[in-house]
Amino acid sequence: MQNPYLPYPVRIAEIITETEDKNLKTFKFTFLKKEDEENFKYRSGQFSELSVTGKGEIPIGIASSPTEKGFLKFTVNKVGLVSSHLHTMKVGDIMGIRGPMGNSYPWDILEGKNVVIIGGGFAFTTLRSSIIYMLNPENRPKFKEINVIYGARTPGMLLYKEELASWEKRDDIKMHITVDAANDPNWKYNVGFVPTITEKKAPPADKDTYAIICGPPIMIKFTQPVLDKLGYTHDHIIMSLENRMKCGIGMCGRCNIGKEFVCKDGPVFTLAELNKTPKEY
Repeated sequence: MQNPYLPYPVRIAEIITETEDKNLKTFKFTFLKKEDEENFKYRSGQFSELSVTGKGEIPIGIASSPTEKGFLKFTVNKVGLVSSHLHTMKVGDIMGIRGPMGNSYPWDILEGKNVVIIGGGFAFTTLRSSIIYMLNPENRPKFKEINVIYGARTPGMLLYKEELASWEKRDDIKMHITVDAANDPNWKYNVGFVPTITEKKAPPADKDTYAIICGPPIMIKFTQPVLDKLGYTHDHIIMSLENRMKCGIGMCGRCNIGKEFVCKDGPVFTLAELNKTPKEY
């Protein structure tokens, strides 16, 4: 059994600068050992600890999909010591990945259902994983209608622009892309905050429709009342939380909300589950 404290060695295979401020980069990693790749079995919604020798670790949601073989992807925001150092690393550099960790989105429950994905800013990583997973030819028949509502401050702050454009052209997924302010005269999509666009574009709730939300706390705070207004019950609202995580396996006690550990029992919870915890979110 893999030691949960021992990272898998990986090599940086590609680095993509995602946003105009250059603070968000997507790193594509390949495993140094084939057996490590085979042992790293994950589901969309999980996260890993990215480990840089001499600098530390950071918990990051897995942006690649289990249907994408031979590599892992993580989109990293430059905000602290480890992430800032990672942004200086080059293709070919070697580091570590510990995981996968936490739970995933409840794919067994979501099969046969309509899925509404609501994301904001750089929290779109595990949602990208989920979209790729659902659109895989073997998986697409398992889901009904897929709606995606995704927003950023400006067009230049959107992630995965080429993929957004390709999804926009498909007829088996409905994309609703929005920005807070359109500073690009060629912008042809929505303008408005994510909660506002959700109220306009999200389908009304029924027993076969689930909403997945991942984004900054302020976006979640104002999106939840919109989903309530649309009739979504709290067991059909699925959230992916962030908290100050360290060990990633429920040992250090830094990320708990009540008796729940975000790193181990989450990061995915239904709103019904969160309603039973202390009001820290």
